Amino acid sequence: MGCTTSVILFKGIRTVFERNCAYMCKHQGENNALECTAYNWTKEDSELLIASCLAKPKLIEPLDYENVIVQKKTQILNDCLREMLLFPYDDFQTALLRRQDRYQRSTVPPNALQDAQSLFVTECIKTYNSDWHLVNYKYEDYSGEFRQLPNKMAKLDKLPVHVYEVDEEVDKDEDAASLGSQKGGITKHGWLYKGNMNSAISVTMRSFKRRFFHLIQLGDGSYNLNFYKDEKISKEPKGSIFLDSCMGVVQNNKVRRFAFELKMQDKSSYLLAADSEVEMEEWITILNKILQLNFEAVMQEKRNGDSHEDDEQSKLEGSGSGIDSYLPELAKSAREAEIKLKSESRVKLFYLDPDAQKLDFSSAEPEVKPFEEKFGKRILVKCNDLSFNLQCCVAENEEGPTTNVEPFFVTLSLFDVKCNRKISADFHVDLNHFSVRQMLATTSPSLRNGDRQSLPAPLGILHEASMQYPKQGIFSVTCPHPDIFLVARIEKVLQGSITHGAEPYMKSSDSSKVAQKVLKNAKQACQRLGQYRMPFAWAARTLFKDASGNLDKSARFSALYKQDSNKLSNEDMLKLLADFRKPEKMAKLPVILGNLDITIDNVSSDFPNYVNSSYIPTKQFETCTKMPITFEVEEFVPCIPKHTQPYTIYNNHLYVYPKSLKYDSQKSFAKARNIAICIEFKDSDEEDSKPLKCIYGRPGGPLFTESAFAAVLHHHQNPEFYDEIKIELPTQLHEKHHLLFTFFHVSCDNSNKGSTKKKDVVETQVGYSWLPLLKDGRVVTSEQHIPVSANLPSGYLGFQEHGMGRHYGPEIKWVDGSKPLLKVSTHLVSTVYTQDQHLHNFFQYCQKTESGAQALGSELVKYLKSLHAMEGHVMIAFLPTILNQLFRVLTRATQEEVAVNVTRVIIHVVAQCHEEGLEGHLRSYVKYAYKAEPYIASEYKTVHEELTKSMTTILKPSADFLTSNKLLKYSWFFFEVLIKSMAQHLIENSKVKLLRNQRFPASYHHAVETVVTMLMPHITQKYRDNPDASKNANHSLAVFIKRCFTFMDRGFVFKQINNYISCFAPGDPKTLFEYKFEFLRVVCNHEHYIPLNLPMPFGKGRIQRYQDLQLDYALTDEFCRNHFLVGLLLREVGAALQEFREVRVIAISVLKNLLIKHSFDDRYASRSHQARIATLYLPLFGLLIENVQRINVRDVSPFPVNPGSTVKEESLTLPAVNPLVTPQKSGGTLDTSLHKDLFGAISGIASPYTNSTPNINSVRNADSRGSLISTDSGNSLPERNSEKSNSLEKHQQSGTLGNSVVRCDKLDQSEIKSLLMCFLYILKSMSDDALFTYWNKASTAELMDFFTISEVCLHQFQYMGKRYIASMLPHETPCMPCCTPHSNTVREPVGRGTGDRRRSGAGLRSRLLW
Repeated sequence: MGCTTSVILFKGIRTVFERNCAYMCKHQGENNALECTAYNWTKEDSELLIASCLAKPKLIEPLDYENVIVQKKTQILNDCLREMLLFPYDDFQTALLRRQDRYQRSTVPPNALQDAQSLFVTECIKTYNSDWHLVNYKYEDYSGEFRQLPNKMAKLDKLPVHVYEVDEEVDKDEDAASLGSQKGGITKHGWLYKGNMNSAISVTMRSFKRRFFHLIQLGDGSYNLNFYKDEKISKEPKGSIFLDSCMGVVQNNKVRRFAFELKMQDKSSYLLAADSEVEMEEWITILNKILQLNFEAVMQEKRNGDSHEDDEQSKLEGSGSGIDSYLPELAKSAREAEIKLKSESRVKLFYLDPDAQKLDFSSAEPEVKPFEEKFGKRILVKCNDLSFNLQCCVAENEEGPTTNVEPFFVTLSLFDVKCNRKISADFHVDLNHFSVRQMLATTSPSLRNGDRQSLPAPLGILHEASMQYPKQGIFSVTCPHPDIFLVARIEKVLQGSITHGAEPYMKSSDSSKVAQKVLKNAKQACQRLGQYRMPFAWAARTLFKDASGNLDKSARFSALYKQDSNKLSNEDMLKLLADFRKPEKMAKLPVILGNLDITIDNVSSDFPNYVNSSYIPTKQFETCTKMPITFEVEEFVPCIPKHTQPYTIYNNHLYVYPKSLKYDSQKSFAKARNIAICIEFKDSDEEDSKPLKCIYGRPGGPLFTESAFAAVLHHHQNPEFYDEIKIELPTQLHEKHHLLFTFFHVSCDNSNKGSTKKKDVVETQVGYSWLPLLKDGRVVTSEQHIPVSANLPSGYLGFQEHGMGRHYGPEIKWVDGSKPLLKVSTHLVSTVYTQDQHLHNFFQYCQKTESGAQALGSELVKYLKSLHAMEGHVMIAFLPTILNQLFRVLTRATQEEVAVNVTRVIIHVVAQCHEEGLEGHLRSYVKYAYKAEPYIASEYKTVHEELTKSMTTILKPSADFLTSNKLLKYSWFFFEVLIKSMAQHLIENSKVKLLRNQRFPASYHHAVETVVTMLMPHITQKYRDNPDASKNANHSLAVFIKRCFTFMDRGFVFKQINNYISCFAPGDPKTLFEYKFEFLRVVCNHEHYIPLNLPMPFGKGRIQRYQDLQLDYALTDEFCRNHFLVGLLLREVGAALQEFREVRVIAISVLKNLLIKHSFDDRYASRSHQARIATLYLPLFGLLIENVQRINVRDVSPFPVNPGSTVKEESLTLPAVNPLVTPQKSGGTLDTSLHKDLFGAISGIASPYTNSTPNINSVRNADSRGSLISTDSGNSLPERNSEKSNSLEKHQQSGTLGNSVVRCDKLDQSEIKSLLMCFLYILKSMSDDALFTYWNKASTAELMDFFTISEVCLHQFQYMGKRYIASMLPHETPCMPCCTPHSNTVREPVGRGTGDRRRSGAGLRSRLLW
């Protein structure tokens, strides 16, 4: 019936119009003749003609927004929708977010900031201690595209089910049950328990009988609930429940579980029960849904009865009951229920648009997280056991377990054979049994590993005893691959040569006697030399199966190979590992009989009880638990930018590696063979100075010690070393901090041969050497060759050689003529000290100037330029600290050259990050870490103003083009800094309370205007040479301009948009059109786009009501001035429609997506809000009417045209080659008076059955799948009337597009559909008053075009029925416009079917807009 009403209405419109429009046929031949003259045009000719004829739209100055807000303050405050006119007061604010890390306390030592004297160290500490500084935009979620809206509707599985007349004809011969199924009615069947309600006694459990229930819909649309004894529903049912007499369905568990009750009109009820709660809820939901449909049907019949009293009266009399007697409980709130049902069941118009269902988040900004500590692949290493074949009981009374006969010590580390380097620190493990450890108990703690003073402040929470014997470590690998090995080095107490010590362990014969002998020697060695170690064996295993980081858990440690005293260094170990997979090579190595049991596993994110490499406990650490403590082992991350992370915690470790000592030529000492090196870290060279207790201890000893010893090689005068000594450096280093190496000759021979002259001497000092840590202010990390002294006088650091035998400082006795005998290297892992000379020099100079020294611009520029040579990995590691300092220098610069060079360095840093794929670090910095310096007008300037000025200088044509290109390409960073600086400046200086035009000085307005002007030629003229840079700059500028609306004078921002858009012109290349509409898309997505357009009356005089305003239906200059953004967008879309297809698609997409956003925006969900928004887009009607001739109805019709048409095909065909035609104006006139019954039918006020409409029966009997257009459809594209005395355009001082050339090439179907969706959205949303006003003001030609567009909507979105779809499927038509009514991409039918029970009288828009 709904489709029939639409047919009647449009046939009536046609009849009235055609009665007065005979002139259309008269001039049709002239039009055809005009069109045929253009047959020989080529595309190139057309492009030239467009470029020459399409005049550039006139520049329209926007309104002074701030002035208008003040002048119309009263009107705005009195507006019932004032929230659509005003920006909220709490639009943005700054916030402080607590820095979150994984530790129980800060990693920065308590007094570090007070101790720090270096500017670089101080700034690093501030970086790690500072919280995150955010600028929050309350409505930011609304500043993106419609897909990013916070409350966008969830995707529907199905559209609401309706029954259509066109399908009823197909199914009319079916029986009632199958009919209900084919209509898509609700069906359900299943077993239920039915209570016997006829019993005189109350219902009991025994009265329930199990029956099979089947819910069906009858031909009249009503529902029955039939029940059977079994599932054979083909038989006659045992009974039926008529649901049209049901009043409600409620749960009733008084008698039986999972029971529900159906209450009937006659006060009776049916009690049913399901087998489960889920089934019960399903039945209740479905039955309630049916009752709701029944109620809706009754309400619709009631409304139809009001408009057709005569027809409905007989029905009411026949039924014997009215609405008041039917569903009395629901009838009380009939109107409210009807409104609720409409709002809930009606799908939003744009929800059916295919573009709205696409999951396209390409325009979404990437998620930005704060800087956080990141690791590579983390591996848990569990050390279980080390056992050798040589074992016995070590207890004195020989009571106890069988164990190794002497202590062994394991050191684990990772080696990368591919990169040929060690990639982790050492992890020391003591796997000895308790009884074996007791062999070392008599050793003096001071000799073994330093004294046992309790641990200073870093580990106040942890018990030192619980950390003495670690067995679990967590290694991290940034670049996993199969050539990474876990290496175990095994040491024992010094007893002699490696060969002598390993020999007993390499025999497989009876070992009991040998074990006793070894045990005896071991006890003596532990008592005498327990603090000294010697190399013994090594083993290795692979870690990864592949480069993806999959652990090779099945691998086991290799055999234990005897350590070769001539192949001890890390370099030698890498050579051995290179042959690890070559059995023929490994078979030659001597093997020690034993087994090392170590397993590896992945580390979960919630792994408990572990400390980091500085012994700081993580948040998962529990001090009371008995679980073993796990230690993180430091990774030596490769110095490559892409593998470097910005530092987030305080870490200050120095790793010392004694490499070798060349003592074969020394003559200073009589004995110097079993040489031990003692390493100490000191802060003074005075005689009584004590070493600092900052060296990490070994298992069994204190956590921190004053000294550490390297392993000893027996009878080697030129020993090599592989030991690693880890030192916790002080926060502030000075020139006196140094490493002191003391050399001892250790006596391994314990036989005094009867001599009792003197006590046995274990160790004898045989030299000293020292290495100052700082050189030119930086920590020394390269390999050093240093001399050895035979004595250690006070002040030894002051010794300086002047040549010619002269020196300065104390007298020092050098060993072997002061030759560099000791080779040592250091490795710094610090987040507060840098090894980069350029960065160090820059901060050092800044510190001088801050401490009062006169700053020389040329000197500072020199240091700034040197920062371009800074190492990439250093730049990334200290990124926040470096950028903070650069911005600080920028605000304090007194010379333009300094400011420009600062900006160039920032550009270099930003470009480096992008080139390494690390732009995420920059986004994190801007959002969380950047904090503008406090503004002091007399001393410092603002970052946003100085940075804008510097950008302008760099963008000048005379500037370095490489730098300017980088600035353009990565301009987003600089604009984001400007935005955040502006926000912080306004909040912190309380300027946000000022009027918009007083917040920023005129100098800053000028700087912004200049930078926009400077960007224009770079974007519009260099897009071919530098496409990425120009594209990025265009987008970044749009984002900046959009955010300026939040902070600045909005009228000023409008002018910047106007100036920027003016640099584009009709006929531009496609790329520039893409830039222009991308700019408009971003700007128009502002969260307060509606208030920016001021949807309010602008008429002269006092306007009491919104309804009294003079609505703008055309793109007049006044409209574009008052509603600037929407006016600009519509003007540009109108101009783009005169371009070629690629450009048109871009423009239409921007417009439609914006309208979709309005539709889904929950802030403007009400009808009144949507109507107000629609007033901003009323000029779109004019744009569509201007292009109505380009919608070829016949070509895009979703069904065949009436074959009985006598009009030739060419009569509707527009020129196929020449796209440009200047429409001819007819001299005829048309009667503007329309039949008032027509408007009555349109508005739904009067009955549509008038003399001017066809007989309803003839329409119903016609094929409803045929065309709605008459055989004169070719005349439905009218010529424009030259006399527009009653036209909307009499108020328009200039043309919409600023030119007289209109393209007449056809739009393709996708363009037409998108434009029609926009048209329907506005038509659906606009108020009735606005629509009637438009019809009254429009000229007859415009009105005809309006209804032509409406008719095209009917064609485009008409549901053709199942029969039509079935007939089209075998032919595999490529462009079939209709699909099943249950599909989400279906075109919503124009008329509603019996499922909705709507008939007529709701007006034209209801027929068009379902």
